Amino acid sequence: MERLKILNAEPDGYSHEALAILRGIADVDLRPVTRAELLGIIAAYDAVIVRLAHRVDDEIMKKGTRLRAVVTATTGLNHIDLEAAERRGIAVLSLRGETRFLDSVTSTAEHTWGLILALARNIPRAHASVLARQWDRDRFRGVELSGRTLGIIGYGRLGRIVAEYGLAFRMRVLAADPGVERVPEAVCKVSLEDLLQQSDVVSIHVPWSESTAGLIAGRELAMMKPGSYLVNTSRGGIIDEDALLRALETGPLAGAALDVLQDEHSGRHDWMQ
Repeated sequence: MERLKILNAEPDGYSHEALAILRGIADVDLRPVTRAELLGIIAAYDAVIVRLAHRVDDEIMKKGTRLRAVVTATTGLNHIDLEAAERRGIAVLSLRGETRFLDSVTSTAEHTWGLILALARNIPRAHASVLARQWDRDRFRGVELSGRTLGIIGYGRLGRIVAEYGLAFRMRVLAADPGVERVPEAVCKVSLEDLLQQSDVVSIHVPWSESTAGLIAGRELAMMKPGSYLVNTSRGGIIDEDALLRALETGPLAGAALDVLQDEHSGRHDWMQ
């Protein structure tokens, strides 16, 4: 019987143990590829492993005549065409729902907190100033987080961890999530509108879906406090990026930190300006 063939199109970071398990059941190719390359070779594989660099859509699935499974080491699935997969009988395997494992993973929450600190303390600009030998202490004074209000949109696994970090920094913590009935006594559950109006820092932790697409647009940004900060480490498309640029240029926002963009490779906005 012919062995299964698996393509890991984003192999960086996989442990030897994980690869050994895969190689026990299949021939595994570790091959970073472009989209054009993936389209050219996908027909030879029974399964493909991706993260977020590839959008596995109907075009790729159609070319993958042997394809039985798409595997993604993520909880979000907006980079996979789920309808096309179901129509073609292709299984989609992800980390969604793997709560026992995910509860031990804090990297995204820690990254979120790093971005919050970078904004509040002006770390990137201060670092650039030092490199340019133009240090001006007063320009990069920043703000203290202690005593300020942290608003968390989406009180799931990551939202809860970030809330704990906020409490450790002696912040008042608000949470907005219509799907969550109870929060710890130290956290105050509020509406999205109240959260935006009261928070000095807003951090987004919701999955992408039709209901969350464009969740933070011009109306919502206008509600935010003057001098506040916005952080998004969830998914691109949750924030209206045109409205965000306006809010940064004319107010009320003092800064934003985005780990994700709606169309990261489109060149639609020059985010380096």
